[in-house]
Amino acid sequence: MAIIIDENTRVIVQGITGRFGQFLTRNMLDTGTRVVAGVTPERAGQSVWGVPVYNTVKELVERHGEVDASVVVVPGRGAKNAVLESFRAGIKTVLMEVERVPLHDALELIAYARQADIMLLGPGSAGVVSPARGSMGIFGSPEELARIAWIPGRIGVVSRSGGQTSTLAWQICRSGLGISSAINLGSEPVLGTTFADILPLFEKDSDTDGIVYFGEIGTVMEEEAAELIKAGGYTKPLVAHIAGKGLPAGLRFSHASAMVEGGIGTAESKIEALRGAGAYIAEKPEDLSAALERAFK
Repeated sequence: MAIIIDENTRVIVQGITGRFGQFLTRNMLDTGTRVVAGVTPERAGQSVWGVPVYNTVKELVERHGEVDASVVVVPGRGAKNAVLESFRAGIKTVLMEVERVPLHDALELIAYARQADIMLLGPGSAGVVSPARGSMGIFGSPEELARIAWIPGRIGVVSRSGGQTSTLAWQICRSGLGISSAINLGSEPVLGTTFADILPLFEKDSDTDGIVYFGEIGTVMEEEAAELIKAGGYTKPLVAHIAGKGLPAGLRFSHASAMVEGGIGTAESKIEALRGAGAYIAEKPEDLSAALERAFK
């Protein structure tokens, strides 16, 4: 098993003919993903790496049938309409590999997704990968990175940072373990899918023995996850590192959402919550190997 993406997932790319859309499509094809088609308005009839292009998602679905997931690579101010197009076409998993989405647009999309039981990853998510099975976004390739960071295994990865998703995977593989699925939640202030949303998916996945998590200051995502764990919604081992410890209130760190305001969202409060829920805490990045040893060996 895997979560969100596997070899049977039928994926489309919205914004496929742009430079980044072409790059992501090539990456996903290289990881074995079933990219069935792409969408760019007024580009119907073209193809990208052999993948046919349509003007609208509706036209694409009429031609190719049911689609499981869409990767949206459209500039922030145009992302709302592209995502709504996927929602209305009945696509149940949408990855927004888009940053700088207007806040009111993001809130509207998140509300729609929750009401319609759609998994919305992002905004600002770099993607998800199940090694040797498929990917959505930038992860899983090229081959030289796949050999050291995307080795199939039984450890899940969840991260607030795209770069740290790959770094965590590399550290896990270097420790002699491998990856079941890895997810970057996204870097924007509000997200469609949170840490607490992902935990039950890994709990149900018989091929995942536990999770390694990278978090940052800002939001109360980790505190919500800790409450879920205490309630029994996730029972497997969890190793966590929270970046930004000791930073003062009002100082932005790393991503758009990483700021302590009003006394909430501190690294200390997140660490306390997760430790209280039974997580293995790596205080510093160099402590991750020891934490992995305690949790999984």
